[in-house]
Formats: sequence, structure tokens, C-alpha cells
Amino acid sequence: MKLAILGGGGVRMPAFVRAVLASRAGQFDTICLFEPDPQRRDTTCRLAAGIAAVLGHADVVQVTADAAEAFTGADYVFSAIRVGGDRGRVIDEEVALRRGIVGQETTGPGGCAMALRTIPVVLSYCELLSSCSPGAVLINFTNPAGLITQAMAAQGKVRAVGVCDTPGGTIEHLAVFLGEGGAGLAGSYAGLNHLGWVCSLRAGGQERIAELLARFEELQGFDHRFAAFDPALVRRVGALPTEYVYYFYDSRRYLDGVAHAGMSRGQDVLCLNEELLDRLAAAFAGGDGVEAAWAAYDTLLGVRRDTYMRTDMQGDSGQGKARTRRAAQVAASIAEAGVGGYEGLALKVIDGLAGRGAREVIVNTRNGGSMSFLDPDDIVEIPARVDADGLTPLAVPELPRSARALVEQVKEYERGIVEAAMTGNAGLAAVALSQHPLVPGITAAGELIGEYRELHGQHLAYLR
Repeated sequence: MKLAILGGGGVRMPAFVRAVLASRAGQFDTICLFEPDPQRRDTTCRLAAGIAAVLGHADVVQVTADAAEAFTGADYVFSAIRVGGDRGRVIDEEVALRRGIVGQETTGPGGCAMALRTIPVVLSYCELLSSCSPGAVLINFTNPAGLITQAMAAQGKVRAVGVCDTPGGTIEHLAVFLGEGGAGLAGSYAGLNHLGWVCSLRAGGQERIAELLARFEELQGFDHRFAAFDPALVRRVGALPTEYVYYFYDSRRYLDGVAHAGMSRGQDVLCLNEELLDRLAAAFAGGDGVEAAWAAYDTLLGVRRDTYMRTDMQGDSGQGKARTRRAAQVAASIAEAGVGGYEGLALKVIDGLAGRGAREVIVNTRNGGSMSFLDPDDIVEIPARVDADGLTPLAVPELPRSARALVEQVKEYERGIVEAAMTGNAGLAAVALSQHPLVPGITAAGELIGEYRELHGQHLAYLR
């Protein structure tokens, strides 16, 4: 079985390769990392290949700058690209922030700009994949995941499913908070990517959502991702929001937090990733080997994880404390790795499709009749059964009214952005963006699209 990875030089890829080869040796005969950037091939891709060698699978990982080579013979493709790189993300965020508008990378104006840059590139890869390996399944990690998967579905060239570990991770954290787990746990979730709610959580045959709402202040102390939500608002809604709903529920707090921190999350990530690449290059240039490169990588990736959403929610990245804490820890062994997060979810999808037993997963897939107020072909984030016959959307509880209103509005924005990207219509892009609940109307939307076109240059030159 061959797995090709678009964006094979991404900072998460060495950890992904380690997790797969350490826990599922033999599942893939070939993992081909496609990466057009020479610096990334010489650092993160080199580390991934070195990890494979340390684990005794030197022949499994291949690196190429040729997309056709990567796709040929592929059974599955992971897409994890960032068109415009980390500097593009900074532009996405800062253009919005200068106008007092939420500047998060996957929602609102930032998500819009990222989608407009990414959709034409992703669809060109889908076209190539359909000719090189027409039976391959594309598993989309590329953000904004729901919107990009919607574009792939509209094009119709490949079988595609979008994955994000936020919903499943939220349910897991809620279960730990309740002291529950195992086969008796069942969580139900519905929404769009980065706009969803846990509507039901059953453990031991008992519905526990009411308890979670009643104990929400306690939950906030347990998990920092809930800390910024107003308890009265959450109780009024009547379902548990995932962390990205924060940008809709308290955009003012987000804007104040970024102003207090003095830099956006995108700027933090840019600096961390540049440092990571520099340290990997130095380790390899100095002849220190894979183990030294892995130690530097593990430390900095840990800092990135530890500071996730803290600038946006707390007005301070906490990077100093995170660095001190990580520096005091011994790097994890290359040989010891579990599979979780995005990669764990993606591998569950592959297991189901490959006939290794049916799975229930939360993914970005065709709505069907799961949410009756949306179109059947809309891409939504819902539980689905995955098996050798494909993905089957499962029924979900009805969303609370306020949640449904947000989902309807954001989905209309997504439909418009996909159409604008596929037709190159700048005017439609502005109209679609104006329909997003975080954007204060058509005048602001037009200004945002105009500045994004100017600053992103060739990446948005197709918009007319």
C-alpha cells in the first residue's frame, strides 16, 4: 500500500511518520513525501526519512519534488499544504486585525484568504491525482478543512474526506473530565469544521450533557480550551462548543488578547517554525545525526502544542514557561510513539476503507440528510460510519437554534467562496465574505479582498 503526502515537508510530518512506523509497521509499503521546497526537503523531510531508518524501515519513506511521481500508484493521499507558507498566514491575520476584525487563520477573513489561495492549487493536484491514480482516496488535512473539502467535492475528480481532530479530541477531554471512557462512552457532535458543538455525551447509559453544563466552571479549570467561554452563554445555548466557536462567541476578547500579546498566533508560529528549520539544518550540517535533530524537533513542537490558542484566549502565548518546561524534559524516544490527533483519525478512515473493520469517525463529508436544514451535497462535520463500502453519514441530534443559525450563515459564505475560487470572481468573493458573521458588511469585505489580492500577489492574481 502506498501513501502519498502533499506537503510532506510540513512540521508535523516527522512526528506522523514516527507514529505510523512505530505503531503500525508494515501497514504502508511506501510513504512518499511530496515537497517542492528545497529547505523543507533538507530538514523536515530528511528528519522523517532518518526516523524511518532508525526504526528499521529505511526503504519505506521516499522524498520527491515531483507530484506525479508521488501520486503514481498511490492508494491514499494526505493533503496538508499551506499555499503562501507561514508568512501568508501572518498576512491573513494582520489584514483583518488592522480593521478590528477577527484574524484567525481558518475562519472569517483569514480563513477566506487562505481558502482563496489554496483552492486552485489543491484542485490542480486533484486533477493530476485523477489521472495518475484514479482510485486513490484523498484525505484532506489542509485548512480550512471543511471549505477545501467542499471545493474538492464540487470539482468531483477524486474521492475526498476531510479530517480534523478537534471534535474527537473535545469528546475525549470531556470523557476524562467525567472520569468515563471505554466502550460505554458515546458522544454526538454536529456542525461545520471549526464551528461545531457536542450535543450529547452518554456514559454508562446516562446522558451527561446537563451535568457538563452545570459543572462548566469546573470544566474550565480542567481544560484551558473552555476557559474563555462565558458559562451563562454556553448554558443558554445548551451544547458544548469546540474551541474555535470562541471566535464567534467572544470576538472582542480575542481582539483584546492579541493586542495585549503584541503579536498574533500566526507570528508566533512563523518564528517557531523558522527556529525549528534552522535547528534541524544545524543538526544535520554539524553531523549530529537524526537523534539530535529529533531532540530539537520534539522540544520545539512541544512548545508549539503547549502554547496552542493561549494568545487568542489569554492574551499571552505562555511561550517562556513552555520553553522552560520543555527544556527540562528529556526528548521522547524515536521508537516510542502512539497514534493520535489528525494522523490517528486519518488512519481510522484508512482502516475502515481498507476493510479492516467498520469505524465510527467524525469527519468532513457529504451531509446527505444528517442536518435537514442544509443541502445534501454540503460538506459538514458529523459522525460517519466508514467501511469498505465508503463513508455513510450518521444521524445527529438537532442543533440548538442559535448554533443552527450560525451554521446556516457560515455554510452560505462557504458556498460562495468555493464558487468564487472556481470561477475566479473577485466580486463574488467579496459578496460571500460579507455574509460571514464575523465580517461587518460588504464595504469591509470589499476592502479585505482588495488588500489580500494586493499583498498575496501571484497567489490571488487569478481573481478578476
